[in-house]
Amino acid sequence: MNIHSHCIIFRSRFLSIVAMVLLAACSENQEPFAQDPAPEVAVITLAAQKISLQTELTGRVSALRVADVRPQVAGIIEKRLFEEGSNIKAGDVLFHINDASYAAQVAQAKANLAIAKASLVNLQLIAERYQKLIQTNNISRHDMETASANYQQGLAQVAANEAALQKATIDWERTRIRAPISGRIGRSLVTEGALVSAEQTNALAKIQQLDSVYVDIVQSSEQLTQRKLLQLHQDHTGVSVILENGQIYQHAGVLKFIDSSVDSETGMVALRAQFPNPEGLLLPGMFVRAKVEQAVVPNALLVPQQAISYDEKNQPIAWVLNSQQQAEQRVVEVMGNQGNQWIVSEGLTAGERIIVEGLLRIKPGLKVSPVDWNKQSALALVQTSPAQPQGKP
Repeated sequence: MNIHSHCIIFRSRFLSIVAMVLLAACSENQEPFAQDPAPEVAVITLAAQKISLQTELTGRVSALRVADVRPQVAGIIEKRLFEEGSNIKAGDVLFHINDASYAAQVAQAKANLAIAKASLVNLQLIAERYQKLIQTNNISRHDMETASANYQQGLAQVAANEAALQKATIDWERTRIRAPISGRIGRSLVTEGALVSAEQTNALAKIQQLDSVYVDIVQSSEQLTQRKLLQLHQDHTGVSVILENGQIYQHAGVLKFIDSSVDSETGMVALRAQFPNPEGLLLPGMFVRAKVEQAVVPNALLVPQQAISYDEKNQPIAWVLNSQQQAEQRVVEVMGNQGNQWIVSEGLTAGERIIVEGLLRIKPGLKVSPVDWNKQSALALVQTSPAQPQGKP
């Protein structure tokens, strides 16, 4: 190897050493790479509270009491004494049947009773006289017994004529057809001059009591069973109504009863609630939506709906913030909703912090920067992060 070759090798080694020294110097002077800051999320602290579970069901209004006005005697309608659609009281005269024949029957029954009573006086005198004569043996015992029997027959005849007079009077009074209940009467189904009878099936008019009404509701047997399985404390069962125009009816109702059997064809159970109706807004046949208070949960946890999502197994989950400010995924159980919040029955406890906004920024074990959830923080997070699709438990 010549001198020129040694020079080349020496120069290469020298340059390598210089490069290494320079690289080491640059490494010493270079600052470490900056780490990503902890993502900001909005959280709330759970607190137990007393709430009522409500179910919205379809209902139909029916009158508290309904009575068909029917004749109890035959005759010709002579007068109609009410205004259609008006409120009436029990006992008001509604129709008047021609009563001439019934008045005559009353008069005849009175005359027959008078005759029977007059005859009874004579029979009583004979029976009393024979009682005295039998003691002196001036008459036979047969005659005395016959007189006594005639007197008893006279008493029965008087009683029979009194009953006949009572019946004739009742029939005569029934020519004035009266309202059986108080309420609002509908249109008249007959006019003056119509022939009616006690056996007819067609009503003359219909009366409905509407100052208080029923709302008949149907609920699936599955929902009813779930309600019983919850075994929740129940102070009372309140019901509210949503009218056809979407407005909430101002008067609250009370659930009166739940049917003891299930419809075999539909699998539904009938419920009935009663509502005051002073303004007459609820009319029979009207369809409404009824919110029924199913039960009262004494220590419920309400979670905003956007805080609950689903995992790959389609299980509802929530993200909980631990004491090290790290996000933890928690499988929860949801038993219903209260407005825009879910009612969580299992998986969370009061006092825990859950993440409401910023869910797309987190993963298990990631340390985050929590802020209290409110409208301002929620708005800011929405503006900086795409919306996450949420499911419904």
